[in-house]
Amino acid sequence: MKKPTVTILGDGGWGTALALLLNEKGLTVRLWGAFPDYTAQMRAKRENTRYLPGFKIPKRIELTARLTESLEGADVIVLAIPSEYLRATLKKVRAAGCPPDAVYVSVVKGVEIATLTRMSEVIREELGAVRLGVLSGPTIAHEIAAGKPATAVIASTHKKTAEYLQEIFMTERFRIYTSGDVIGVELGGSLKNIIAIACGISDGLGFGTNTKAAILSRGLAEISRLGNAMGAQPATFSGISGLGDLVTTCFSPFSRNRSFGEQLGKGKTPAQVRTHMQMVAEGVPTAKSAFLLGKKMRVELPITEQVYSVLYKGMSPVKAVSRLMKREKKAE
Repeated sequence: MKKPTVTILGDGGWGTALALLLNEKGLTVRLWGAFPDYTAQMRAKRENTRYLPGFKIPKRIELTARLTESLEGADVIVLAIPSEYLRATLKKVRAAGCPPDAVYVSVVKGVEIATLTRMSEVIREELGAVRLGVLSGPTIAHEIAAGKPATAVIASTHKKTAEYLQEIFMTERFRIYTSGDVIGVELGGSLKNIIAIACGISDGLGFGTNTKAAILSRGLAEISRLGNAMGAQPATFSGISGLGDLVTTCFSPFSRNRSFGEQLGKGKTPAQVRTHMQMVAEGVPTAKSAFLLGKKMRVELPITEQVYSVLYKGMSPVKAVSRLMKREKKAE
């Protein structure tokens, strides 16, 4: 297979980690950032000091803030934009002239609040019937950049597209599986961030492993309920992009969402935590969209509802825990 030219849109930690990984494979890689001043800083220092400090960016990786330039001749376009800004960025991509034959890869985790649509649906609404895959799994950016063994899933409705992307992203330290369940892979990667915030709150309140295990296991149950209601395959949620991603995000010290929740548990308000975070905690907007999805689909999401109440209704974490523990008795 001819080595493709890969453009990564989004210079956050995950976009940068993927740029390093693909560069190691000898691919031509471009990394686009939305803010020219910061891109210039990265180019001068050859390091993403804000989002992935400690890793040198080789000169072979082109760093640019010029969207049209970054898209020209790209064979694969990786979308690593925070979910809240994806649609606006895609409109710019369309205006800039997206390559007609390129394969797109979404690594965005979230559900759009205004429309309650998944990220692949947003992409197709804005770019049309492009070839598209979704990459998701337990992939902490810092660990991928450090070359620590990891696994992930490429999901696509077209088997050949999934297999093509599997070949591109797979390395000796990054094992890729394929899946046809785009809905399940996207929802698993998005909804687990809410549960990670809940686990962080537990950490901040000083609770133990028993508490965290309860949140994780019951959290997986409600992720599965909502996913099944939306047409996902049940087995997906017990796999890499479901349980695997959930465990990593709930326990890793590098998890933004777990860290966000921990600060809430220690008494800070959501606004205070957000002010001091460099990177976006995707679980914050996703908690709102998942709460609305639960109401729309008539699916019970008790942990999500309490996280939503803490984030958007000013409820104290202690009261949220009390409401969860005092729920009506039921069988598992």
